[in-house]
Amino acid sequence: MSAKLRRQVALRPQHDSTTSTEGLSPVGGQPHSDVAQKPAAKTAVSNYKGFVAGVFSGIAKLSVGHPFDTIKVRLQTADKTRFAGPVDCLLQTLRKEGAAGLYKGATPPLLGWMVMDSVMLGSLTFYRRLLHDNIFSNPGFRPGKTTAELAGQSLPAFGHGIAGIMAGSTVSFIAAPVEHVKARLQIQYAAHKKDRLYSGPVNCTKKILKTHGVRGLYHGLCATLIFRSFFFFWWSSYDVITKMFQKHTSLSAPSVNFWAGGLSAQIFWLTSYPSDVVKQRIMTDPLGGALNDGTPRFRHWREAAATVFREAGWRGYWRGFLPCFLRAFPANAMALVAFEGVMRALPD
Repeated sequence: MSAKLRRQVALRPQHDSTTSTEGLSPVGGQPHSDVAQKPAAKTAVSNYKGFVAGVFSGIAKLSVGHPFDTIKVRLQTADKTRFAGPVDCLLQTLRKEGAAGLYKGATPPLLGWMVMDSVMLGSLTFYRRLLHDNIFSNPGFRPGKTTAELAGQSLPAFGHGIAGIMAGSTVSFIAAPVEHVKARLQIQYAAHKKDRLYSGPVNCTKKILKTHGVRGLYHGLCATLIFRSFFFFWWSSYDVITKMFQKHTSLSAPSVNFWAGGLSAQIFWLTSYPSDVVKQRIMTDPLGGALNDGTPRFRHWREAAATVFREAGWRGYWRGFLPCFLRAFPANAMALVAFEGVMRALPD
């Protein structure tokens, strides 16, 4: 076997998946992605199928997960006296705003996830190949093994974690403005549009751009990059859990992806949640100026982090965690079901 062929075999991970920043979805029901190894024609078809399936995945994920996300964001950002807890927040929202109140800010993430899925697929594949070829197959970085031996090995869990950080950083430049607009819409508590500062996502985007420019739209980018650096734990744990299921169970490929995806998503939130609280504080902080939405409080990430601790101690970093944690598994599971169903239905 040539060195080039051995490298191609090694690049075929046993569990890689196309994902959004919130989900883990296998391609075509398989526990791994063959995007990097397929002929050009097949790759083009897979990209087309993946994009279309990603749309339905995003719709399913949004339908199940967005109400949880709205409760989470409101608990993270509201004065601690406003809501007694997740249930009280839910009941107040339903009583004052109806079911539609739970879906405030839903349009930006729905549209954004379509693009983010595509970016994640391409960037993850690229970064894995880059790391495998230049780092993990290089004897200079892994002494004691020959080039031939390293070329025949798959990317280790640590490598998947690093690729996750790099892909998370890449997709942050799409996610930051999407999440910024979503968060500002979610904290509008008025039941009638005429009483809100923003009538919808387009109006919100236009007002921010008009008064603060592109920089204002990307308010919270640094916090987004910090938050998505925890993709390391998501992707590395997904690799470890998948291999454990494959070795110790006889579960089908979709079942392995279902359980590994859900469990690794919860590991991700357990490690990243405090940084998400700080991110939401920054993204919902008044921008000030001609927008006339209040006086800005935070100039830097550390100021927002310190304020959370000063107001509520360490518990403040976990406010709203329950709806987020409860959302992680079912939202990813429904996205998986939708993604797999569409992938099987579309022609090859």
